Amino acid sequence: MSDDKQGRKQAAERLRELRNQIDVLDERIQDLIARRAQLAQEIAAAKHRNGAANFYNPEREVEVLRKAVRRNRGPLSNEDVARLFREIMSLCLALESRLKVAFLGPEGTFTHAAALKHFGHAVEVVPAGSIAEVFREVESDAVHFGVVPIENSTEGMVNHTLDMFMDSPLKICGEVELRIHHHLLAKGKGLRAIKKILSHHQSLAQCREWLDTHLPTVERVPVASNAEAARQAARNKSYAAIAGGSAAELYGLKVLAANIEDEPDNTTRFLIVGKLDVQPSGDDKTSLLLSGRNRPGSLAALLAPLSRHGINMTRIESRPSRQGVWEYVFFFDLDGHRQDEKLRTALAELEREAAFVKLLGSYPKAVL
Repeated sequence: MSDDKQGRKQAAERLRELRNQIDVLDERIQDLIARRAQLAQEIAAAKHRNGAANFYNPEREVEVLRKAVRRNRGPLSNEDVARLFREIMSLCLALESRLKVAFLGPEGTFTHAAALKHFGHAVEVVPAGSIAEVFREVESDAVHFGVVPIENSTEGMVNHTLDMFMDSPLKICGEVELRIHHHLLAKGKGLRAIKKILSHHQSLAQCREWLDTHLPTVERVPVASNAEAARQAARNKSYAAIAGGSAAELYGLKVLAANIEDEPDNTTRFLIVGKLDVQPSGDDKTSLLLSGRNRPGSLAALLAPLSRHGINMTRIESRPSRQGVWEYVFFFDLDGHRQDEKLRTALAELEREAAFVKLLGSYPKAVL
């Protein structure tokens, strides 16, 4: 036998050996997943006997994800490992009680992708036509939770979401961060055929430099969502849409240019809204609305308790209060959980100092 044939034979034998090892591992993995699912069912039964109404515990899920990431030694990335465990948990939770989650639709939007990233694909997702509708769906108990955008690293805060918290009784139960990759999608084969570019106004703004360079004379048309842009582009070969990869798959579009966002680290943060009081996870964030008394130095007085107790403030935004002309409320994000001793003390002092305080929720920080 020639050296070449001998080498191919050895390679084929090695390949069979490796595949046999994978088959053995696959069987073990499947058995372990089945056992995990059985334990999830036993947990559901125990909760039911104890009269627990809630089967979803964000602090427990984030604990599992953080442990999985800490254990990771590759070759899969931390994000891949977290996504894998998220889907396992999603399937196991569905055996206990299937969650119903509203999101700012339609299907194919980044909010849709954020909902699936946070809850996994075993939940029932319900598209809503507006941020207000997402809040109404949760408030009326038509769904368990809602997912809404709150800020983008390039374009800033989503003011409509902030304003909804003024009157809504809903709490923030979690957050999810999604790296935003914009693609130019179309039915046609090239850039020359494009007569109009459609997208959400924020996506058009996030791709301004690329558009100015490559398609400076093409009309840009803002629409309600990136998914709506993709839907229209699927019907007209002279249209192109700026949207994500899921929209390309959903509407059967070609990617004419990938990752055209001006900022490579472009990220959007989304909030999970619901009626759940989330317990501490060990690495949490607290959000609240505040307004100061109408006197000089009122903002400084609101910040003083945070400084005294060493509370890190990661976000402050002002919005019109809608209670009077030139009256404002402040949206704060703070490190820590409301049950933490330092933050609990600082919040008590804020209650005495502020004209208005509304705690929006304490919740686990996003994992990846």
